[in-house]
This record gives sequence, C-alpha cells and structure tokens, in this order.
Amino acid sequence: MLPFFFRHYDKFVNRYVFFDDKSDDRTIELINNHPRAELRPFPESHNDSFVVSAQSVHNSCWKESRVHADWTIITAVDEFLYHPDLINFLIKCKREEITAVPALGYQMLSEEFPCNNSNLINDVPHGAPSQAFSKLSLFDPNAITETNFQKGRHEADPEGKLKYPACDELLNLHFKYLSFDFVFERHKQLFNKLRSSDVKNRWGSHYKFNEEELRSDWNKTRKALKSCVVTKWDKSIRSHSPKNKRWWRLEKKSRFPFFWR
Repeated sequence: MLPFFFRHYDKFVNRYVFFDDKSDDRTIELINNHPRAELRPFPESHNDSFVVSAQSVHNSCWKESRVHADWTIITAVDEFLYHPDLINFLIKCKREEITAVPALGYQMLSEEFPCNNSNLINDVPHGAPSQAFSKLSLFDPNAITETNFQKGRHEADPEGKLKYPACDELLNLHFKYLSFDFVFERHKQLFNKLRSSDVKNRWGSHYKFNEEELRSDWNKTRKALKSCVVTKWDKSIRSHSPKNKRWWRLEKKSRFPFFWR
C-alpha cells in the first residue's frame, strides 16, 4: 500500500512519521528511501493489547508537531483523505478558525488488486458509505490539547479550542477491499498482530472471519457501493449518513457507548 499512499499524500504532506510493528516485507526499505519519512518502532504493548497500544500512540504522537505544523493527520496507510481542492479548503478552514475536520468515511472496493502505478483515487472509484470510518484524522495541533481517540480512532472527544466546519466536506476513503484474496490474507496477518487482551475482548474479531464470513461482509459492502465517489463528490457527501448520526454532531449527553470490533 505504501506506493499508493505516498502517491496520494506527497502532494500536501511535509513530513511523515511511521510506527512500524516489525514488518518483514519491503515496508522499512520504502519508508527509509522516502526523503520526508521517519521510521520509529511501534511501542511495546500496553496491557498485552495491540489495540490499546495503538490508541495510546494515536493520542500522543501528534503532540510533537505543535508549533511546527499548521495541520496534523493521523491515519493508516489504507486511509486516504480527499477533498477536490484540499489546500484551499484548509486555508478557508484556517481563516474561519476551524480546528478539527472530521471526514466522512467510505469503504472503497475493487474486485481486482490495482496495478503498481495506479492512482487509487481515480482507479478504484466506487465506495460504500461507512459510519465506522467517519473519523477525525485532520486537526490543528496548536489548538487541540487532547484528541481522546477511542479504540480504532472510530470516535474522538477532542479538547482545546475546538471548532468543527459547519458543513462536512472532507472524505476518508478506506482502500481496504482491494480484491477478496488480498483482504482475506491481510486479515490473517492482522489477526496475528493481536495480543491476548485483544482476543479476550474481541477487538479486531473481524480479522478472524473465515472465507464465508468475509464473503458475506464483502457482498454487503458491494451492495451498498456508490459509484464514482470522487467525481460525484457533492453527491457523495449528500448521500452519506445524516448529520444527526455523525458522532461529532451529537450532544455529548446523548452519545451512545461505542464499541470497536
């Protein structure tokens, strides 16, 4: 995923910091060869849990970007933030004193794995609206004091000088379902990263899907696909979940407990 990732983010990211959990493929080589990327080891697990350890990293690593960065992005390598005019959108947000920009999530799907020189934004155009991937991935580190990400970053409860955009325009395109065989093998790898507390609490339980269970989820996603999410950007925003179901639009007192699987 890294070549696709860099191809997308290099247009507007000045510095990358990756936390690597003992990769044994070309990950380390690709990151070390990128002039703007820094590689760090993923920290030892908290409470024998990969999920809790990742949550701790998400809530702390960005703080060193204060003073140095106008905006910080916390993301996974298969999540692409998209706006048709992102730089000018962020300039507008800064002018309006917006400090946190949640993104509307889409689970993108392709029946075949894209070729190496693909631009995923153009070549994998169809996605299903996803509440779980509607995340706070982009924010002003100089205004936010705490992100308070929940497990998996599927929700946050940021503190500080907090102001969201009046309208949600940013998309989070999750390029995970890039051929069934790729996802099935990837799930096996990710399940092996889980620790005993993760398994006990059923965090990441979907990584244990057998072929039939994953195929059922795949077909469910395929049925919910919206065509050409990026080229029909306005329509994609309008067809997403209603405002009153987006966690950042809810009154704190009315939020339901969130459970990450």
